[in-house]
Parts: sequence; structure tokens; C-alpha cells
Amino acid sequence: MGNSLNLDLEILRALRNPEGAWVSGSDLSRELGVTRAAVWGRVDELRRLGYEIEASPHQGYRLVASPDALHADDLLARMSGSQLVGRDIQVYKETGSTNDTVETLARDGAAEGMVVFAESQTRGRGRMGRPWLSPPGKGLWFSVLLRPSLRPQETTRLTVAAAVAIRRAIGNLTQLQCGIKWPNDLLLQGRKVAGILTELSAETDRVRYLILGVGIDVNQRASDFPRSLAKVAGSLLLASGAMVDRAALASEVLRQLNRDYARVCAGRFAEVAEEWESACVTLGQTVRIKIGQRLVQGRAEALDADGALLVRTEHGRLDRVTGGDLTVETA
Repeated sequence: MGNSLNLDLEILRALRNPEGAWVSGSDLSRELGVTRAAVWGRVDELRRLGYEIEASPHQGYRLVASPDALHADDLLARMSGSQLVGRDIQVYKETGSTNDTVETLARDGAAEGMVVFAESQTRGRGRMGRPWLSPPGKGLWFSVLLRPSLRPQETTRLTVAAAVAIRRAIGNLTQLQCGIKWPNDLLLQGRKVAGILTELSAETDRVRYLILGVGIDVNQRASDFPRSLAKVAGSLLLASGAMVDRAALASEVLRQLNRDYARVCAGRFAEVAEEWESACVTLGQTVRIKIGQRLVQGRAEALDADGALLVRTEHGRLDRVTGGDLTVETA
């Protein structure tokens, strides 16, 4: 067999069976091509990492509980073998920005579908270069490398798809129903709980690679946010009153991202856009969008075929907007 990390992955994959059943030590040693003592050694190491694993001489091993931490082998163990997004996962204890880390890997030829998580970021950022607070152990901060066969102007579709996928994953795990604020925020009770930062390297007519950066505020309490964000930032814990299993949410988000990326690549963006529109809190609102020095004002009406926002101005013209700083005008 390969190294101990491969063993950890295969042991966790076996222990994460749908029934939560006991797994025979002799079966594991036979399937993995190692001794029962080697299996025991890796199980012991997993326990040191915080995994609660029961052992019985007659029944084998059973996973009882997992630590509140992100481990690459455990996340991979939760993925299906055929999944593109999440085919390769790296977890850093700390990094400047996961988008920057993935960009370096992309330039070195990393395969599409690679995902980099960080337990904390020192230079996390959102759109417009705004800082994104990424405290350790409180949320999910990660970036996905994609190499889509899309023209640069079509890549807005992937921001839309990511918002839909993250919303669905949060709903599946917590029953919370986020609203989507164009272009890239997810809201609960009017507060931002997740954001998406899409960055790409492209030529005139083709995308070399695209990096989908995601930040989800999961288990922050009100005291974890600075006073300046107290009225606008939220978390899944604050909205639900319950702690959320971050590793379970991470794997569910990757599954849903994989699903919606496949839909976009298969030419089924209209389905994704329909789901986005049903959850969007921006459509129908009177908005102001600042794009550099330009200002667009009007009623947000719909998405176009590429994922751009269509805004009906006061003169009746339909403006197509692909990005900008949006505020909703209140009466």
C-alpha cells in the first residue's frame, strides 16, 4: 500500500459507511494490504487527532465522533470517488489567502477540482479588496481551482452556480434558507453569512483557470465580530442557535458545487439561474450599483444567459451589469 496518509484516508472511508457499522480489522488489513498491527497504529494516530474510534476484539472498529477540525483525509473520505470538485484536498492550519495559494498551484499546472482549505487566513479578502476576517476554527475558508471551457464573459455563471450550491448545502445540513444578494453574498436574517470571490486568468476568448474563493461564517458568536460588522455580519450559529459540524458542511458544499459546476458545463445554466432567481433578495428592488466611477440606478429585473444582472434604469433602458458594489435603496 502507499504511505500512512493513504491508510488514514482508506480507514476513514471505511469507518464512514452509511450505517455507521463496525468494520472488521482483519477485513481492513486484507483490503489495504497491510498488517492488522499497521491498521491499529493508524487508528491510534487518528484518535490522537481527535477521532473517537471504538475498538472491539470481535467486531473491529467503529467511528463514534469526529473532532471540530478540518483534515484533508477525512474530507476526501466523505467524497464520492467520481467527484471532480474535491478530487484533491489540502488543508493548511494558516495561510495568507487560499485564493493566492490556489493561484500558485494553478500556475504550476494543478488539476481542476483541487480545493485548498485554511483553518485561518491572515490576508483573507472579499470583493473590492475588502478584508475578510477568517478566525481559526470558526468558519470555512477555501478556494476551488476550475478550468472551464467557457469564454471569460460567461464565467459570471460560476459565481451564480456557487451561490446556489452553497445555499443548498447550508439548507441540507441546517434547514436554514439563505437569501442570495447579487452578486455574491448569502444572507440570513438580513446579515451576511457567506461570500464568494471569483478570480480568473484568461485570454481574449478562453479561460486558463478560474479560482472560486468561498468564505462561510459558521460558528461565530456575536462577540467574535468587531463592532464595525456587528449589524451586517452573521453566522449559521447565530441564525440557528446550534453549533454546525464544519467538516460535514465542507463536504456537503463540495458535493453541491460539483453538481452545479457539472450543470453549467453541460449547458444547463438556465436551471441554475432559475434556482438562483427564486432565492434572490435583490430582484425587484431599486438598486444603486457602483462600478468604478460609473453608477447604475434602477430596478433589478433578472439574470441574463451569462449570469449578468439586468437593471431597468429610470429611462427605461436595460443595463447589463456583471459586477459592482450594490446597495438597495430604501423608500
